[in-house]
Amino acid sequence: MSQRLEKARRVVVKVGSALLVDQGTGLLDRDWLASLAEDLAALHGKGADILVVSSGSIALGARLLGLPQKRSRQKLEESQAAAAVGQIALAKAWSEALGAHGMVAGQILLTLMDTEERRRYLNARATLNTLLKHRAVPVINENDTVATDEIRYGDNDRLAARVASMIHADCLVLLSDVDGLYTAPPDTEGARHITEVERITPEIDAMAKDAASAVGSGGMRTKLEAARIATHAGVSMVIASGRHMHPLRRILDGARCTWFTSSASPVAARKRWIAGSLVPSGALVVDDGAVAALRRNKSLLPVGVTAAEGDFERGDAVRILDLRGRELARGLVNYSRAEVERIKGLRSGEIEAALGYQGRDVMVHRDDLVWTGQESND
Repeated sequence: MSQRLEKARRVVVKVGSALLVDQGTGLLDRDWLASLAEDLAALHGKGADILVVSSGSIALGARLLGLPQKRSRQKLEESQAAAAVGQIALAKAWSEALGAHGMVAGQILLTLMDTEERRRYLNARATLNTLLKHRAVPVINENDTVATDEIRYGDNDRLAARVASMIHADCLVLLSDVDGLYTAPPDTEGARHITEVERITPEIDAMAKDAASAVGSGGMRTKLEAARIATHAGVSMVIASGRHMHPLRRILDGARCTWFTSSASPVAARKRWIAGSLVPSGALVVDDGAVAALRRNKSLLPVGVTAAEGDFERGDAVRILDLRGRELARGLVNYSRAEVERIKGLRSGEIEAALGYQGRDVMVHRDDLVWTGQESND
């Protein structure tokens, strides 16, 4: 099963506070971080895209500000202040650790709305994809300086799963203080380790117990919720111990862990969601040249659009129709109806002059487009 990680083209690795930060001193474990960076560099060197979702900013900042290490003993404004201070230290540590292997780190701070609201989702995804295109390593954390209980994830397990879904990752690695899922708390008699979970059943849910950690906020229950998000999006997920040096190398060498498998590919799962779960807000009418391009699995460009219907905004789902009004496909549009009216029929190089600002080259990206007509484009 370790081949899922070895062969993955795009990997998200989540690192918890309890692994990065010593619970007693509040100091960063730089030796462990260096060993993880070496593992990431090995995957990166083989061509994989790497993203890191890293906790630790509040724990680091709490020490610097003299605040309690336990989140439960911090007021909201104290946690936010700790995050503001600690995020600088955390970003510096990741930049240095990755930089030692010739990798460039890029800091991304997200809130719940950045992955749940479609227009902000598209912006975040575009930024991440641009960083990956340039072979940088996005280091992602929840923006705890502004998030409140009502608009936050509360743990980075689910944030990592949302990120993995957003960027069509092949594999999500949750590094934890336990080496996977057990039938009962690992320290109890008779507890049995689960190697692979093909489906999260009520029996699997019953095995989840909240972890006791002074620094982190996630437990096994949040990891199962992350597994639901990831596998539904076509992403395989593994829970593995990070309590050792070179934790990713250990997974590749067959160390004990728990895999949550998905039968669908990330892109296929996303296209099912677009086709079956979203109500279209409008339509784009395209010419015969665009129809031919779509059948070859190409993105829809403004030059191929002849008309627009309905009232839609950027990120909304739209139907794509041929000149006779027949539905060919559905997708997420990169422009509002008003913008489409200004750039339809134009080549990509003419968009900026028409809009007065630089827009995206494609009207609907092929990863956001699913064929729904009678003839498949596969």
